[in-house]
Amino acid sequence: MTLTPLARRRLNNFKANKRGYYSLWVFLALFGFSLLAELIANDKPIVLHMNGEIYFPVFELVTEEAIGGELPIEADYADPYVQNLIKEAGGWTINPLIPYSYDTIDLYIESAAPAQPSDQHWLGTDDGAKDTLARLIYGFRLSVAFGITLTLLSSTIGIMLGALQGYFGGLVDLIGQRLVEIWASLPTLLVLIILSSILEPSVYWLLLILVTFSWMTLVGLVRAEFLRARNFDYVRAARALGVSNLTIMRRHVLPNATVATLTYMPFILSGAVTYLTALDFLGFGLPAGSPSLGELMAQGKNNLHAPWLGLTGFLTLAVLLTLLIFVGEAARDALDPRRTQST
Repeated sequence: MTLTPLARRRLNNFKANKRGYYSLWVFLALFGFSLLAELIANDKPIVLHMNGEIYFPVFELVTEEAIGGELPIEADYADPYVQNLIKEAGGWTINPLIPYSYDTIDLYIESAAPAQPSDQHWLGTDDGAKDTLARLIYGFRLSVAFGITLTLLSSTIGIMLGALQGYFGGLVDLIGQRLVEIWASLPTLLVLIILSSILEPSVYWLLLILVTFSWMTLVGLVRAEFLRARNFDYVRAARALGVSNLTIMRRHVLPNATVATLTYMPFILSGAVTYLTALDFLGFGLPAGSPSLGELMAQGKNNLHAPWLGLTGFLTLAVLLTLLIFVGEAARDALDPRRTQST
């Protein structure tokens, strides 16, 4: 794909900010690593060869009966009985690097939970004897994926409402601004806690609640860009030629607002991750047992005698938010019109 001279200058400006450029690659590497969580941390083998058959227990249900056992339920590969069945049949397995999933309870742990870091559990366990590193990998993926989804949905709503206010102005803008001011004056965190405690916790309900209170971030910015651009000569010419308002907004005005909104995306993402972490930490977020950074922080608070829990959650959250802030700063520099024109 051939880049325009403007896009090439912006890309070069982004690369010139070494801190933000490398932070983006580190963030993508960590997120890509977490997307493979089932292949990295799991209590099931990736590949099982037995009796001339090849199974993929990570992706399919393999019962104990299928491998020569007695029960018609999924095999527990940590059970010595199942391990002996595989060994006696001359089978072999390819296991994940970390033999625990986020919800695996280690029934054969050698010390009381929470267990301190060891060769068996690299970052120790929580008070439920679940591997901290496995929950960290799954929790990182869930937090980032949730934050990205929340950012896209709230940004889309904010851009649409800001565009309508800025383009049409007048009564539409007046009513819209009053509604935004009223909505913004609500104590967001308190309302979120109340709604989360009333509704049955689920990822989709929590996402809907957070979107309801997160769309205001870009409204003012997009509104200002549309107010500025709606009277440009090319916009007035398009209107005089009979081009529809929707086409003018999408094709002629929106690109002017896109540059400004893109610089805010990493900061909105960091705020979304922080919101989810705070709610999980307070116990009003994802369903109980879900892996998340907030739940890991809560484990650290509840088990002060196990400092590895709190330190793991704190350092992970600090690194994640730092990377996003650095990426946001680099994007802001790359899209700065003054830098673009001077290079």
